[in-house]
Amino acid sequence: MKATTLLSNVGQSLWLDNITRDLLNGGTLKRYIDELSVTGLTSNPTIFDQAIKGSTAYDAAIRDVLAKGKSGEALFFDLALDDITRAADLFRPVHERTNTVDGWVSLEVSPLLAYDTASTLAAAKALSARAARPNVLIKIPGTKEGLPAIEESIFAGIPINVTLLFSREQYVAAAEAFLRGIERRIAAGLNPNVGSVASLFISRWDVAVAGKVPEPLRNRLGIAIAKRTYKAARELLVSPRWQRVYNVGGRPQRVLWASTGTKDPNASPLMYVEALAAPFTVNTMPEKTLQALAEHQEIGPILAADGDDCEAQLAQFAKAGIDVDALAAQLQEEGAKSFAKSWNDLMAVLASKSAVLKKAS
Repeated sequence: MKATTLLSNVGQSLWLDNITRDLLNGGTLKRYIDELSVTGLTSNPTIFDQAIKGSTAYDAAIRDVLAKGKSGEALFFDLALDDITRAADLFRPVHERTNTVDGWVSLEVSPLLAYDTASTLAAAKALSARAARPNVLIKIPGTKEGLPAIEESIFAGIPINVTLLFSREQYVAAAEAFLRGIERRIAAGLNPNVGSVASLFISRWDVAVAGKVPEPLRNRLGIAIAKRTYKAARELLVSPRWQRVYNVGGRPQRVLWASTGTKDPNASPLMYVEALAAPFTVNTMPEKTLQALAEHQEIGPILAADGDDCEAQLAQFAKAGIDVDALAAQLQEEGAKSFAKSWNDLMAVLASKSAVLKKAS
């Protein structure tokens, strides 16, 4: 049995961390759904930047949008929403079969808004309305400024993927923002079933400390942080406050393991996938990781609800001089800057393609 099926049987959802028009047009995404147990999809500015820059598949659509007088961000979101809604339609049967638990597709607000609460909220509402699909999650970063926008979006009934989370503390803050939004819906007599996942980034931890820790700790920090966060998530799931929400029809916000592609060329491509097999979680993985997983017939042990040895491991990192709290804040800031850079690169690619296509027409 394929390891993709085994993970699904454990109760972990496999999502693809990629979207391109070629994946859609060539039927590859549909095949992943049918054959590799893929039940959702995530995107980000870097993914769209690479997709549009490295393909001519968008050229005809760019010409059409240019003819409408659009450019820049307006041009991009027309292209992105076309891809996202097509993918959402492919996953719609999964969404309905799982009673809204799965079958989600994610689209991010402009990363330039990461520290602007009001604009983030306005963008989330606008994108959700334009997508007009029940299984589209709008991605909002879990920054200090993003948290109020997350709460307000959930209260407004907009499904949210909280992105750029790097620590237990950042996760808990995002989970509480989600819960406040749901509790406000209950108080207002609204349906409390609003979908959400909280995306914890894994591999960037190990990249950040590469060469700074003893060899036995190599590639262990991201997994230890994930274990600590998973313990906190499991504790929240059984807390009286959350259970009151379940009792009136709300659903939990699931933890999503993001950035699970191995960055160390000397390590197993499935290092993070095998270590983070856990029920009622999501693993969104790059295409290469998904394909590597499909070639295997076994998975590792199930992640312990108590976090296993994470605190002992994190104590070793502290001894090695790693301040995980400071590093979590740094990684979130760097992640926001990285996505903003990809966004600006994307705008430049679109401007360049637009100029070329205008000349050719």
